[in-house]
Amino acid sequence: MILLEKIETFNFENAVRGARNPLNSWAKSDSYKDENGNFVFGENDLNLAQRLCKAGSDHRKFVRQIFVSVDITAPIYWWKEYDTYKVGTVANSTSTMHKIHSKEFTISDFSCDKMNEKAIDSLKKTIDILNELRTMFIETKDKQFWYSMIQLLPSGYNQKRTCSFSYENAFAMYNSRKMHKLDEWREFCNEITKLPYFKEMFLFEE
Repeated sequence: MILLEKIETFNFENAVRGARNPLNSWAKSDSYKDENGNFVFGENDLNLAQRLCKAGSDHRKFVRQIFVSVDITAPIYWWKEYDTYKVGTVANSTSTMHKIHSKEFTISDFSCDKMNEKAIDSLKKTIDILNELRTMFIETKDKQFWYSMIQLLPSGYNQKRTCSFSYENAFAMYNSRKMHKLDEWREFCNEITKLPYFKEMFLFEE
């Protein structure tokens, strides 16, 4: 299970202006803001963007200045792989360390949509144990019970993070993970292709 919410993109205008700096070709720029303040690529600017993106990472530096902000809810096993993308990415997460005991555990807190019946039964038993440990920790404040929750917590536990990264990061993740074994990665990559002008800049030849 993975959920992407509150997706925002910004800084197109400044990035495109910067893309024209090397040849002092600002007069050819034809992009604009519509009546709602949304950036609209002009034909000249989009053509330049496509040529720079096709030329490789050394030439498409402007996409490092186009940013994405998104709330992602995903299981811990997915976040372990996402965390390999450290350069140019930032994330603020809900705190497992501080808030693990703040609410009762329920099956909806976990990604278990691919589990068979036997695995679901095992997860339900684990949830019962986690809730017993939670109650004991609240009552006694004994850190042993808190540690027991942390160490027992399955990797299918869902965590929300507010993430920010550039279009360059987004393209790197798309290229590396679009055919990944995890459904969550393929769903993530599908959402990446819906970002404004992502297909037009990176996938136009497809």
